[in-house]
Amino acid sequence: MPVTAKVSVRAATPADAALIHQFILDLADYEKLLDAVEATQADTAAALFGERPRAFADIAEIGGEPVGFALWFYNYSTFVGRHGIYLEDLFVRPEARGSGAGKALLANLAKRCVDEGLGRLEWSVLDWNAPSIAFYDRLGAASMNEWIIRRLTGENLRALASLF
Repeated sequence: MPVTAKVSVRAATPADAALIHQFILDLADYEKLLDAVEATQADTAAALFGERPRAFADIAEIGGEPVGFALWFYNYSTFVGRHGIYLEDLFVRPEARGSGAGKALLANLAKRCVDEGLGRLEWSVLDWNAPSIAFYDRLGAASMNEWIIRRLTGENLRALASLF
């Protein structure tokens, strides 16, 4: 499945902070989670372009126009014994879906994994997001149904931290 030639992918730069933040808001709106977004544009800029960034982003463009992004970070698998990439967010504007932008963003990350000798590329998808699930299935991505994501935030996170 070749990536559409008209789509290009580039690493995000500090000048993209506002664009990336807008993509995050657009994704949250699509996922019906806009009210859960606490991150500001300044938070996004600091995380991606601060002194010691721990997260990274790539921008998909068609004809020089940004149409999507991937925000990711390195993780580590003790079982594989190598680092990998965790894709936190992938978003393509509705009008650009089907253009190959999503595939190009994922292919770019897959290439990074192969080039850097990383063990895997992982991400999560909401169980109701049938179009994305079908897209990932077509790429050959395995569903990890036996794994359940758990999360501590807010007061529960602080309460556990206070035990140490």
